Amino acid sequence: MADQTPRFTVPGLSQDDAATVGAILQDRLNALNDLALTLKHVHWNVIGQNFIAVHEMLDPQIDAVRAMVDEAAERMATLGVAPQGTPGAIVSQRSWDDYSLGRATTQEHLGALDLVFAGVISDHRKAQEQTADLDPVTEDLVIGQLRQLELFHWFVRAHLENLGGELSTSGATTETEAAQQAG
Repeated sequence: MADQTPRFTVPGLSQDDAATVGAILQDRLNALNDLALTLKHVHWNVIGQNFIAVHEMLDPQIDAVRAMVDEAAERMATLGVAPQGTPGAIVSQRSWDDYSLGRATTQEHLGALDLVFAGVISDHRKAQEQTADLDPVTEDLVIGQLRQLELFHWFVRAHLENLGGELSTSGATTETEAAQQAG
């Protein structure tokens, strides 16, 4: 990746802090781009009981996550950091594996998505903590995204929860394991 030290930034933020915040946002940009693609993949490959409910639940989530991608990239540009939105950037810079399910039942995909959302949300919370003292505008952006991501996660988990409040994916550490437990 090219040097991401900005030549300019917003008033009141040093170029070094802008570069740090930009790197945090680049990681979130990669995760959100990946999440949008994963959600669309699930949308196309989900089958079985409750198909239409899950299929149609995902489109507004995809649209919202795509808006988050744009918001993160535009914040980076505002800070003077060039966002890298190419598929190659996602693959080369990510710290997670590609989504592991193809054509699968609604419950299997929802089980896997439980872990996907948990990972994105956990990393977003870390980004919020990292930006809290550096740039309150970026922190606010991340908090707003967290609000939506946690809501979407709840939508997924509502399909996986029993009357006792337990998740069928409890204890799963991989998407495949979560899919099997949920299925």
